[in-house]
Amino acid sequence: MNLHEYQGKELLSSFGVRIQRGIVAQNADEAVAAAKKLTEDTGTSWHVIKAQVHAGGRGKGGGVKLAKSLDQVKEIAGQIIGMDLVTPQTSAEGKRVHQVLVAEDVYYPGANEPKEYYMSVLLNRGTGRNMIMYSTEGGMDIETVAEETPELIFTEEIDPSTGILAFQARRIAFNLGLSGMAFKEMTKFVTSLYKAYVESDSSLFEINPVLRTSDDKIMAVDAKVSLDDNALYRHKDLAALRDLREESAIEVEAGELGLNYVDLEGNVGCMVNGAGLAMATMDLIKQAGGEPANFLDVGGTADAARVEAAFRIILKDKGVKAILVNIFGGIVRCDRVAQGIVEAYKNMGDAMNVPIIVRLQGTNADIAKELIDNSGLDVMSATEFQEAADKVQAVLA
Repeated sequence: MNLHEYQGKELLSSFGVRIQRGIVAQNADEAVAAAKKLTEDTGTSWHVIKAQVHAGGRGKGGGVKLAKSLDQVKEIAGQIIGMDLVTPQTSAEGKRVHQVLVAEDVYYPGANEPKEYYMSVLLNRGTGRNMIMYSTEGGMDIETVAEETPELIFTEEIDPSTGILAFQARRIAFNLGLSGMAFKEMTKFVTSLYKAYVESDSSLFEINPVLRTSDDKIMAVDAKVSLDDNALYRHKDLAALRDLREESAIEVEAGELGLNYVDLEGNVGCMVNGAGLAMATMDLIKQAGGEPANFLDVGGTADAARVEAAFRIILKDKGVKAILVNIFGGIVRCDRVAQGIVEAYKNMGDAMNVPIIVRLQGTNADIAKELIDNSGLDVMSATEFQEAADKVQAVLA
C-alpha cells in the first residue's frame, strides 16, 4: 500500500526523522491558512506547493511549485488542485489531484550551499537482507544515475539479527562526503530511517532528496513510502491511511469481492486459479498474438457466484475482446467450475458480449468439457494449452 508524501513524512517524523514540515490542504483557502500557520511556526516566508498523488516526477508535470507570497499560494494551489497531473510514472490521462501539501522552504541561505542526496531502504531479494541504497546525486532519477555514473551509487546491507550498527551509519555519512555537524546529523537520520522502515513493516522507503541544509541539518524533503500489504493487520492505524482515489476502481472492487485482480493494458481477459497458472496463461496469450488485459486469480472456490463476479469485473474493461478461462481442477472439481460458468453466463445475458474460451484440466475434466459443449452457449472449450492458444488467436483474427 502506497502512502502520500505527507503521510510518509508523518510516519518518519514519529520515529525521529527530521522532515520538511508541511500541512495538507484540500482547497486554495485551506492552503493559504496552512501557509500562515507554517509562517507562524517555522518563520518561513516562502512555501512549496506539492500535488499529493501516488506518482513520482511531480515537478516535471507542474505539480510542485514555489510560492513567494500568500497570493501565490492561493493561485498555485487553485491551479494544482483538480488538475490531471501527468508525470513519467502516470498514464497519458494522468492522475487527478485532490489535495496539496503546503511545505516550508528549506533551501534558505546560510554558511553552506544546500546539498541534495538520494537514499532508499528496501529488501535485497538476492541476499534476503534489507539494504540501504544511497548516492551523492539527489534530486535526480536514480535510474539515470545508475546508468550514467554507477560509481556514485552505494549500498549498505543490514544483518537482520543485529539491525543497523553504528559503524554502518557512520560509513554512509562518510561515503556521502559529510563532516562535522552534518556527519552526526546523517548518522542519526540513517539510524532513525531504518528503524522506521523495519517497525512499520514497509517494503520501500525512498527519500529523494535527503537535504543537507545551509546550516548542516539533515532532513527528508520528499518521502515515497510503500507498506507491505501482508503486514497491515499489525498496523491498523497505517491501513486507515489508504486512499482509494489513487487506486484503480476496478482493482478496488475486485479486492472487495475477494478476487486477486491486476488491471493491465490488453485485449484478452484472463480468469485463472493460481498465480503461477495465471502467469503461464498470460504468456500463452502473448504467444497467440494477443495482450493480457488483466491478471485475475479466482482462487480455489470457483463457484457460480465467484465466476460471475469475475466475469463482470473483466468486462468492465471495454478493451477486452475475448476471455480465456484456464482452470486446474485440484481443490475444486472441473465439472463444478463448468457448471458455474454456464450459470454465470445465463445470469449475465447480453452483458456477456465477447467470445469465451474455456480450458479445464484436472478432476472431472471430461465431464466439465461435456457440460460446456452441451450448454448451447457461445463458449468454446479446449483441452490442451496449445488448443486454447489457437482458439484465442482465431477469435482475435
